[in-house]
Amino acid sequence: MSIAHFFRILWARRNLVLVTTLSAICAAILVISLVPPRYTATSRLMLDIAKPDPVTGQTMSSQFMNAYVQTQIELIKDYRVAGRVVDQFNWTSSPELAAAYQATNPGRDMSFRRWLAGRVIEGTDARLVLGSNILEISYTTDQPENAASVADALREAYEAETRLSKQRGAQRSAEWFQSQTESLRAKLAEAEEAKANFERENNIVLEDNMTDAESSRLAAMAGVQDMPAVPSMPAAMPMSSPSQAQVQQLDVAIETAMRTLGPNHPRLVALRQQRAAAAQSAQQELAAARAAARAPVVSSGPSASEKFAAQRAKVLGQRGKVAEARQLAVNALVLREQVEAAAKRTVELQQESESTETGMSFLGNAVAPGSPSFPKIPLIVIGSIAMGLAFGMALAVLVELLNRRVRAPSDLAFEGIPVLGIANLQPLSKSNAAIAGNSSKMLPFFKKSAT
Repeated sequence: MSIAHFFRILWARRNLVLVTTLSAICAAILVISLVPPRYTATSRLMLDIAKPDPVTGQTMSSQFMNAYVQTQIELIKDYRVAGRVVDQFNWTSSPELAAAYQATNPGRDMSFRRWLAGRVIEGTDARLVLGSNILEISYTTDQPENAASVADALREAYEAETRLSKQRGAQRSAEWFQSQTESLRAKLAEAEEAKANFERENNIVLEDNMTDAESSRLAAMAGVQDMPAVPSMPAAMPMSSPSQAQVQQLDVAIETAMRTLGPNHPRLVALRQQRAAAAQSAQQELAAARAAARAPVVSSGPSASEKFAAQRAKVLGQRGKVAEARQLAVNALVLREQVEAAAKRTVELQQESESTETGMSFLGNAVAPGSPSFPKIPLIVIGSIAMGLAFGMALAVLVELLNRRVRAPSDLAFEGIPVLGIANLQPLSKSNAAIAGNSSKMLPFFKKSAT
């Protein structure tokens, strides 16, 4: 079928196409007159998903933003948000709505409040404005004033539900971390008690740098033994001591902590206090070593080498117990760090549970729509015309295929079959029609003559 043949069919069946189109237009007019108008109001808010949390300082990763936004859209359509709207307008006290509820016969499982919330959810929609963090909440109903007020109520209910959900989640987490902190504190007390008992039973005292007193004494004796035995030693001669080594270690620890902690952080303050105490001990040890070096050599009693050997043997003899004491001290130190971390997280979560920050801000109020969102009269009329024309043309082609007609000489042109001739048939005039009628009447007479 060629394009020309198609248009000839449409022209021949133009009455059918016209009737179909007019029927579609009439149906559209009937729908417009019978369907009640629906009005849609939109309320906007901005999600601060790229803004750090004011309590924890955490920011949301970009790979979780789409899932977060979709979750918020579903939360807006949740029963808890719609239920807040129902309670705000006190719809459960409306006799008209109660009658409508009884007329629908929803069953025992569907309460009146839930039925009202379901109606709110049916008219609620939400979407994220493309290329922005603006979330649009829209509500559709048959009254424009109700559409605007309910849209704003949905936004407020969503914000309140989000705030309450965050506070409840933070409170539950804070309670869990609080219980963990108490448990860790109990374990820390047991570990420190076990360490103290072991040191008491084995006469071992560990300093803050995990060095026992006997090893510190041995290091001091080694420093004194290495000094030259001259009667007049300069007062400014450098001497090493365990406390000096501890001061150097604390200096490194303080410098490292200052890179990540604030100047008033408890851990940094404790390190500074330990450093001051160690510096005082270093001065005392240095003064004692100088005094011992300047003291006259007494021939009675064991020599310095003998004392050093005896001290070294004592240190070597209790090496295993010192290692066990250090392990107990390490266990207590790990538990202390865990207690500090758990207590810090507990405080953060308690602050978060008291925070009213929801990560969103309102952008004006909804405006009552001036024109209905449904039905769109121009769109329905244009659509009905297009649908009627399409259906009429399809019906015309179908009728033509079921009852084929020759519309033009080209319809009889078939490949491989020659054309013998073309007769130009013209409409008969009245005289020719009369002659043709008389000829048809004489046809039986000619047939008899022929027989």
